[in-house]
Amino acid sequence: MNNKWLRVALSALSLALAVALVVYLPWIVHTLTGAKVSWHEIGREFGRLSWHTVLLMTVLWLASLWAYTFVMTSALPGLSHLQALTLNAAGSAVSNLLPFGGAAGVALTFGMTRGWGFANRPIVVYTLVTGIWNSLFRFLLPAVGIAGLLIAGKATNPTVANAGWVGAASIVGLVAVVAAALYWDRAAAVLSRALDGLLRLAPRRFRPAEHAASAAIDRLRRDTAEIIHRKWLGLSLGMIAFLALQCAIMACCLVATDSYPGPAETIAVFALSRVLTSAVITPSGAGIMEGGVAALLIGAFGQPASGATAAAILFGFWTYTIEIPWGALALGAWSLLRRRENRSTEDRRTPARAQTT
Repeated sequence: MNNKWLRVALSALSLALAVALVVYLPWIVHTLTGAKVSWHEIGREFGRLSWHTVLLMTVLWLASLWAYTFVMTSALPGLSHLQALTLNAAGSAVSNLLPFGGAAGVALTFGMTRGWGFANRPIVVYTLVTGIWNSLFRFLLPAVGIAGLLIAGKATNPTVANAGWVGAASIVGLVAVVAAALYWDRAAAVLSRALDGLLRLAPRRFRPAEHAASAAIDRLRRDTAEIIHRKWLGLSLGMIAFLALQCAIMACCLVATDSYPGPAETIAVFALSRVLTSAVITPSGAGIMEGGVAALLIGAFGQPASGATAAAILFGFWTYTIEIPWGALALGAWSLLRRRENRSTEDRRTPARAQTT
């Protein structure tokens, strides 16, 4: 009971913090960049949005959700795209309302997929594979953003450019090592031995049980290897399409508010926004993402404060806020269909019982 009320209190506090960060966003932007902006100016930017722009953003948002269903159906064979769309919407709504909402999302995933007839093991593998794929691509985004800026010649001097290329290459190399360990047995064994060697250098009291790291990696690789071997292309193309469409939404937000800094800068801003959503102090980094995006647009790329702040809030709406009512609608529809199925099953059983009696 105490843990339950503690979770409720933490959730309420986290949501309140997210709301406060958005409400005081103009002050935060001024603190980070020195630029002055008011809610009146931000509201004026929203008022300039045309219905064509809103329609285009809606289409891109729906297309991004559909693109992600290819990741989900690849990770859980037998899952239909409509089921994946429902599952993603409901899980996102839960995750967006709760700090550390991923755990609640996993519980909801088990409940919904078991209701569709899937066994526990495929669901566990699905959860692992989608989690790994999301993490790998989210980790790659900063490298893509850095490379985009360097290719566009945005580095201030050769030293910064060289450091940027080294950083981007390091990120890509690390992701490649993890991907190889998940895909190939020999690479997994080499990585396990390397981790064991590093752990032996740590003080004894900080070492885990012998071969614990190797066993954990081996278990993870065994659980995910079969799906990754067969479905890696669908998983990757689905993630690329999903992220590209979300980046297109970001570009639309920037263009609509007259704060578009260029294609390379847009990719960098989008990469930062996705990294900031990992901040667990608020659900999905709400409030933190908007402040970081506005600060980068104003401070680094010289965009007008009102337009940049409005674009950050608008992008937050399409990637966070709208998912809550959308997910509630999907969860309600799923619950209603489940009740009807259960009632229909009970109705079929009742005549059989009466006939037996």
